Amino acid sequence: MRCPFCGHDDTQVKDSRPTEDNSAIRRRRSCPACGSRFTTFERVQIRDLVVIKKDGDRVPFDRDKLLRSIGIALRKRPVDEDQIERIVNGIHRRLESIGENEVPSKFIGELVMEVLMDLDKVAYVRYASVYRNFREAKDFEEFLGKMIGPPAD
Repeated sequence: MRCPFCGHDDTQVKDSRPTEDNSAIRRRRSCPACGSRFTTFERVQIRDLVVIKKDGDRVPFDRDKLLRSIGIALRKRPVDEDQIERIVNGIHRRLESIGENEVPSKFIGELVMEVLMDLDKVAYVRYASVYRNFREAKDFEEFLGKMIGPPAD
């Protein structure tokens, strides 16, 4: 494994253990050249997933992109990194379990929205504002109105 700090080709594994949900192996590594320490994750990949974008383009599924987008929605929210990792693992497993190699981006977005709706309403609105391409305050008002429902009498 190449060191992400200095680029040295030969790093040493100091500790290996399964993640909490047993979906990956977490390895603590150190670089003998610069002394830096870092963590890697080893996962089983059942099939190569392809995402079909809105414009019809097909791109390889990028787990890190999913992790980043959920992380952005949950930034400064009371959700820890391990929980975000479990969410991404769960979504990834669901995508692999549907049995299709090609998955529409809309399906992935809806899965994320479903998870965030139950987890954190603020993150849900943040994600929806990008996913549904809100342009002005009125878009937020309409979305929140649907989310909250009509006022109680």
